[in-house]
Amino acid sequence: MESERQTYGRLLATYLRPQRGRVALLALLMVGGIGLQLANPQLVRRFIDTAQTGGSLNQLLGAGAIFMSLAVARQLLQIVATYVGENVAWTATNALRADLAGHCLRLDMSFHKVHKPGELIERVDGDVNKLANFFSRLVIRLASNLLLLAGVLALLWALDWGVGLAITLISLAGAVYLRHLNQRIVPRWEGLRQSEASLFGHLEEWLNGAEDIRSNGATAYIMQRLHRLSRARWLSMRHAMRLNVFVITLPITLFTLAYVAAHVLGNTLFRNGALSIGSIYLIFYYIDVIKGPLWEILRQVEDLQRAAASLNRVADLLAQQPTIVDGRGADLGVGALAVSCDNVSFHYADAPEQPALADVAFHLAAGRVLGLLGRTGSGKTTLTRLLFRFYDPTQGAITLNGVDIRAATQRQLRQRIGMVTQEVELFHASVRDNLTLFDPAMPDARIKQVVQEVGLAEWLDGLPDGLDTPLAGSHSLSAGQAQLLAFARVFLADPGLVVLDEASSRLDPATEQLVERAMTRLLAGRTAIIVAHRLGTVQRADEIMILEQGRVIEHGERARLAADAGSRFFQLLQTGMEEAMA
Repeated sequence: MESERQTYGRLLATYLRPQRGRVALLALLMVGGIGLQLANPQLVRRFIDTAQTGGSLNQLLGAGAIFMSLAVARQLLQIVATYVGENVAWTATNALRADLAGHCLRLDMSFHKVHKPGELIERVDGDVNKLANFFSRLVIRLASNLLLLAGVLALLWALDWGVGLAITLISLAGAVYLRHLNQRIVPRWEGLRQSEASLFGHLEEWLNGAEDIRSNGATAYIMQRLHRLSRARWLSMRHAMRLNVFVITLPITLFTLAYVAAHVLGNTLFRNGALSIGSIYLIFYYIDVIKGPLWEILRQVEDLQRAAASLNRVADLLAQQPTIVDGRGADLGVGALAVSCDNVSFHYADAPEQPALADVAFHLAAGRVLGLLGRTGSGKTTLTRLLFRFYDPTQGAITLNGVDIRAATQRQLRQRIGMVTQEVELFHASVRDNLTLFDPAMPDARIKQVVQEVGLAEWLDGLPDGLDTPLAGSHSLSAGQAQLLAFARVFLADPGLVVLDEASSRLDPATEQLVERAMTRLLAGRTAIIVAHRLGTVQRADEIMILEQGRVIEHGERARLAADAGSRFFQLLQTGMEEAMA
């Protein structure tokens, strides 16, 4: 199994390799800054020793001028390094966001059934935000601070081995202590990130259902749930911060021990004449120099702990793999598609003992319309999901024009099958993009022709910028206009099979007539499966199939079943299908 270190290294290599030039420049800038930071104290020692031995004013002024020049150069290097680091970070994290979003879209419906959209947003955006510093300056800066610490220790060893040994031992003790804390605190940060994801997942769900929550008097319950989730997040934060206190106090202890060692050893060496005043100053200066990097290392370790928690969650998400294996590709032919189910059975992973479909078998010839009836939970929606390969049958096979749909690519299937449901998803984009689903190759003339055919020409002519007019999501159109736009989408895709889930059930009679006309045009020359709840929709079907508890209890020609007093369909017509299907 891949170790954490390998995971971090793989992600860094994946998203920093395309920027290797900028990463190398960032590393050079930081190393250059370290060199200047180590050089400046040497100039101070030279200044002090020159003044003590009676050096000339020109020598002192020269040392001071060099000191100031190096200080200015170091600040300039830091500014450039910050700019380059931010560019590296945003480029890497944006690429990671895009990969995570694409990965989530490829995962099966069973995954999305378990994970709420708000939780996934927090993973794709929230966790990646925590990695911005990790991808830019964190690793390089952490390495450069460790390099600075090593450089300071080397110079202290050069001054006196006793001083170097004492400060080295203190530093090693701090590193061992910090590593021990790090192993314990990372799981706590992971717990915090998970509690935040859970909170945001529920918030997204509640905000989407605000109207139902308020109308049904569930506000008090939701606020209570919000309080519990917020408290769980606070407890997770407190759990992580309790250990973080020990991290924060570490530098105070280390610097106290280092200054004590410097005072004791420095005083002894000066009295013995082994070191000059400038050298004694250099010892304290270098201890003070590493104070900033050590504090920064500790902050970076905290950032690294948080990044590690986010990296683990990102890696876990990337490790999720779709169970639907894409086919190699198959020729489904052109025009209307024939549909066959060969003893198809299916159950959802969270309810294996309750089959959603059981031994479903039927054949629908190309160009025919099937009316699919059944009570809620009878398996109608499940069957349409299998057609799109959102799931694969537990047993049996579904074929289109005699080709097993598992042999075709998912892209081929979704180009040849169109779907219109009661709920139409509109995007915050232009009318053109909403109609073509972001296909820039679709000519405007074809789009306007389809808009005319479905009855939306008057609406389009009334828009200020025509096809370029932006739509503000689902609230920009009436329910009828949204349904007609969904029909236009299917027209533009020109599929061979259309699945309609009672597209006109929520419309007023006038708008329903427009939708019915559009439906008539849409079904011409195409195979269709209509998930029906209303008598008017069923009348256009050539065949009727009734499901009950996942099984086909009746299938045949609509006219024959309607005339057969012993058929289930005849009984539905007599009792009123809407009431019987409730």
